[in-house]
Amino acid sequence: MPGSDELVALYDQAGSVVGTTTRARVREDALWHAAGVVLVRSGDGSAVYVHLRTAVKDVFPSTWDCWAGGVVAAGETPAECARRELAEELGVHGVDPVPLFTKVYDDGRNRCHNFAFEVRWDGPIHHQAEEIVEGRWLPLEELRAWVEDPAPELPFIPDGREGVQEWFRRYG
Repeated sequence: MPGSDELVALYDQAGSVVGTTTRARVREDALWHAAGVVLVRSGDGSAVYVHLRTAVKDVFPSTWDCWAGGVVAAGETPAECARRELAEELGVHGVDPVPLFTKVYDDGRNRCHNFAFEVRWDGPIHHQAEEIVEGRWLPLEELRAWVEDPAPELPFIPDGREGVQEWFRRYG
């Protein structure tokens, strides 16, 4: 698995950093960790950028997502992670992600504190080929219908679904 020896921040169930470990160990032992995730909205706020994850992702491959993000590295804050992932995955630079909330996701195999952020962006999007197959802007109403559908035609990432449902409860 690419990046399996990468050092990441190890969290406890309460959401505090308790050490570091490898990304592989987090996956193998279902350890608590954190991610910085960013909802990219159009400048007028009416649409969200959604993208299809590659088939080689280590969790939830070949699923659609509306959050650019990734695992918090050792020594990194969730905000730093969010900025880094936004630049790496979508090529978005020069914006400061606004903190929204933390959404805990635990399906027994993946235990993560998703630190959610938001940006407004009308500039170009440049996909990181190793992580993203394709993407597009989607009106908020269509995104809401997609994530509320119990059996959508296109697979949506489970933790991202829960995160955007929380976003809609709070802001939409």
